[in-house]
Parts: sequence; C-alpha cells; structure tokens
Amino acid sequence: MTPADIVAAIPQPAALIGADQRIAHVNGGFAALFGKNIAGRHFIAAMRQPAVIAAIEQVFEQGAPATARYLGGSGGRETNYDVAVQRAGTGVLLCLIDRSQSDVAGKMRSDFIANVSHELRTPLTALTGFIETLRGAARDDAAARDRFLGIMGQEAGRMTRLVDELMQLSRLEEIEQQRPTGRVNLGEVLGAVRESLLIIAQNAGVEMVFDLPAARVDITGDAAQLQQVFTNLVENALKYGGARGQVTVTLHKACIHKGLHGQAVMVTVSDTGGGIAAHHIARLTERFYRVDNHRSREVGGTGLGLAIVKHIINRHRGRLRIQSELGAGTTVRVLLPT
Repeated sequence: MTPADIVAAIPQPAALIGADQRIAHVNGGFAALFGKNIAGRHFIAAMRQPAVIAAIEQVFEQGAPATARYLGGSGGRETNYDVAVQRAGTGVLLCLIDRSQSDVAGKMRSDFIANVSHELRTPLTALTGFIETLRGAARDDAAARDRFLGIMGQEAGRMTRLVDELMQLSRLEEIEQQRPTGRVNLGEVLGAVRESLLIIAQNAGVEMVFDLPAARVDITGDAAQLQQVFTNLVENALKYGGARGQVTVTLHKACIHKGLHGQAVMVTVSDTGGGIAAHHIARLTERFYRVDNHRSREVGGTGLGLAIVKHIINRHRGRLRIQSELGAGTTVRVLLPT
C-alpha cells in the first residue's frame, strides 16, 4: 500500500507533507476543505493559520506530536477542527477532527445554564428584597406586609413553574424518540382545552371560537401531552392577542398531507392581535426566547412553553408552523399524523 493509499483511507480530512515541506498527498476530505489543487504547495501557503503552521514546524524540528485548532468556514457557518500533527517517516501527517458540533453543544449548555441562572436570579432577588423589608421598615405595616407577601407568592410560583417545566423538558428529551401508541379523540382534547381556558378568556375580554367537526377525529397520540400543546397555544393567543379580540381554533379533518408524506390532521390557532415581526418567528421555540421579555414576565411566562410544545409535537412525528405579520395577528398550525 502506497502513502497515497494510506492517506486516502483515513476517514478524517488528512494530508501528508513531504520532507521538502510540500503537501505530497491528500484525501477527499482535505481536498474539500482546502481545494483540489492543494497538492504540491508549501504547507505555509496552504494552511495560512499561524497556530497550525507552528505545530507543523514544531513536529519537523522536534519530532514530537503536536496539536492545534483550525478555524474555517463551510456552508455559511463556522467550522472548528482539532489538528493532530505527527511524524510519518521523513514527513509529517496531518489529521483534522471536526469539533464544530461539540463546540455548538458546549455553547448551548453554557447559554442554557446562564439563562436558567438569570431566570432564577430575578425572582430570588425580589424575594430577598421583600424579606429584608418585612424584617425592617415594613415589620409593623399590615398593608405593606399583605402586598409584599402576595408578590412573594407570585415570584415563588414563577420559580416553581420554571423548575417544573425544566424537569418536563428533560423528560420529553428522554422519550422524544418513543412515539405514543394510544388512540386519542382530538375533538375531546380540544373541548377540554376550551373548558379549561374559558375563565381566562373572559377575564382577558377575548372571544374564543372553536370550530370542531361533528364526527370523531382520532389520531395516535398522548392525550395529556396534546392537551398541553393546545392549552399552551390557545393561552398564548389569549394573553398576547389583545383585549376585545378573537381566538379561533379549527380542527381540520384528516387528509393526505405532503409535509408528513401521509394522512394527517391539522389544528389551527389564530388570533387577531398585533402579530409578531418576521425575524422573531424562527426562534420562538428556543428555550427562554421571548419577543417581549417584560410583557412575558408580567403574564407569568417562563420562556419554555413553546420549547415544550415543539418537543411534544416532535414526539408525535408532527409539524409546527407559525405564521404572523405585524398588525395582522398570528396563526399557528399543528400537523399530526393519524
């Protein structure tokens, strides 16, 4: 087997640099990163990044293996590689190991921890401040004490909801690949949603209209999780759709849907509110993402509701589509296979 055959067999992007410090052989992965005509060029001209060049020079001079980080770009996104450099006869062998996904996962974990810390810090700060006030200036002020205790109860409730939803997200991630096996009457699920939110709708001054077919619409699913999905979507429409507006929930009969490559039902939740700017829509199901932080916290939102909705719909092998326009309301479509 020739050196060219060995380099070609390496699964990661790899190149062999000869004793003359020119690139002698590359495999397909390396050529895809640096160009098909890379062979024959001096490694300094080919690699360009000082850390990688320094690692190669170190191996040539000292013989001991070295590592470096190569930062590139592919398909409009950043790509990060660990470069392993070691002696190969009189030359040097380079192997590039893609770390982009692990770096993204690491950043997501860091962002998640930072978001959770921030979400908990706000109510904790409020609770600490009220406790200090009740111990001091408001110790004998009954009216202030009652008002502060009410706010403290709200903040404690918010923290409880946050912890509960975080735990639920964790459980959903564990079972997301396990599709439900039970049969569910979707009309009954939506009827339960209507009953549970009737008082909220009346208090918000919003009319709820449920357009449900007389015939049963059965699908494979988890009734409790589906009720949570539509409760969340309708509740959001009630909270953010604006007073004196209307929220319409429509259950469409099963039909062949191209998006799911088979028979599916569709539920739409529409409101007549102020709508959402287009640049927000793609991020609405991200954890802790809010269009309006202040307003979301005022109505008790944790920033996790739509993330939970997304995971439940994924578990049901469905699709979530959000369409909105400023000043023209929002429509959410949920597609679920039968």
